[in-house]
This record gives sequence, C-alpha cells and structure tokens, in this order.
Amino acid sequence: MLVEKIEQHKSDVWLINTGWNGGAHGSANRSRISLKYSRAIIDAIYAGELKDESQVEFVRDPVFGLAIPTRAHVKNVPVRVLNPKQAWGQETEAFHAMVNKLASLFKASFEKFKSEASEEVLLAGPKV
Repeated sequence: MLVEKIEQHKSDVWLINTGWNGGAHGSANRSRISLKYSRAIIDAIYAGELKDESQVEFVRDPVFGLAIPTRAHVKNVPVRVLNPKQAWGQETEAFHAMVNKLASLFKASFEKFKSEASEEVLLAGPKV
C-alpha cells in the first residue's frame, strides 16, 4: 500500500539518520548527529538539490543498496555524517562486521514474510 501511494503521488523517499553514527555502542568515535547537520540535509532535500541523479554524485552501499550523496551536494555537512563507513574512520573491519550482522538480522527477521513477498522485494533486500 505504501509503494502504491508513493507511486501515485510521485513522492520522493529519503532515509535520514538523525541519531548516532561513528561506531558501535561504546566506541570512542561514536557521536550524535547534530541538529545543524540534520537540518542541512533536510534543507537540501526540500530545495531539490539532491533530486536529479544525473547532476548529483551518489555512492551506492554494496550491502543495502542505499544511494548516499557525496559531500559536495550537501553544503556544510561532513562526509562522515553522510556516509556511515566514513564515520567509523579506521575501524573498517568493525564497520563491515556490524553491517553484515545487521544484514543477517534483517534477512532472518524477514524470513517469515518471504513467501508473501514479490520478486522485486526479495531482490531489494540486503546482499550478504
């Protein structure tokens, strides 16, 4: 039903992390995403600055398939806020382990709905 409404009204959908980034719980790199950065991201969305994928550079997350805008297109927001991998800094092994764990948990949780899901939905899931 949600997809139908999104398509019917030609709505854009954005996933914005307004919580924590930079590492697992207890990590020295972990911090709250400031309201200033959240506002800048939302302002860029409302202004249409991220809408045209031919004009905006995105990097695609290899596991979840999310398109992440680069810093150049969201003024005054550090790349570490836009891209979770960058936020984890030198902890790349820990980042990849956490991403794989999250993807595995997602897949396990979705298993009970798998028989009712369309092929399109199944293909959109995490790649683990």
